[in-house]
Amino acid sequence: MQQQMQPNNQTQTSPSTNHGGHELFDLHEVLACTINVLDQFMIFRQFVQDSELLDILDHQYQFTLAQYNLTAECFTTGQKPSQETSTYMIKQLSQPIYGIKPTQPKKPNQSLADIKDAGISGHMLGLIKTHASLLTMTAVEVTNPVVRRVLAAQVPNFIEMAYEIFLYQNRHAYYQVPQLEASDMQSMLSAFVPATGAPQMPPNNRSAASVH
Repeated sequence: MQQQMQPNNQTQTSPSTNHGGHELFDLHEVLACTINVLDQFMIFRQFVQDSELLDILDHQYQFTLAQYNLTAECFTTGQKPSQETSTYMIKQLSQPIYGIKPTQPKKPNQSLADIKDAGISGHMLGLIKTHASLLTMTAVEVTNPVVRRVLAAQVPNFIEMAYEIFLYQNRHAYYQVPQLEASDMQSMLSAFVPATGAPQMPPNNRSAASVH
């Protein structure tokens, strides 16, 4: 008599194919969007006038390119990449400037001659913030443990990059930060307090039913 083979629901996969279907589409989007960030930064570079902004752009371009290579490598192989995920460091860390100063009203550019550092830095900030969000949303959907770690490790770095651009804009009054009046701010700050004592959790219905 032939022995009947029991179905095996556990599929053995090689590291390079250790990905869920949804994950494949997400990683394609992440890598394509990373290329878009790099391409946009390259386009922006020819319009930058301020040397400080140019230094930020070049620094972030090189870091983003390294993250792209890491992600592409581990996605293809399913294994730990050859290089570790590095930490992005802000070169000029400053305290935010609060308050509103009078500025000229904004309007769309009429020609390429109207492109200024304020607009370029704004585009850079938008791209980096969007990419940080995309990395976060993708990381929580990834099944491959290596790729998940690589994506998750990039999130705080892109947050730092966004904050660096914000600080640059803030120093030049491109991104101004208004504040509430002192009394309103204090009311908002004191609207929540820490929980104290041990919470009295209700019994679990399933546990209670098993007793009877």
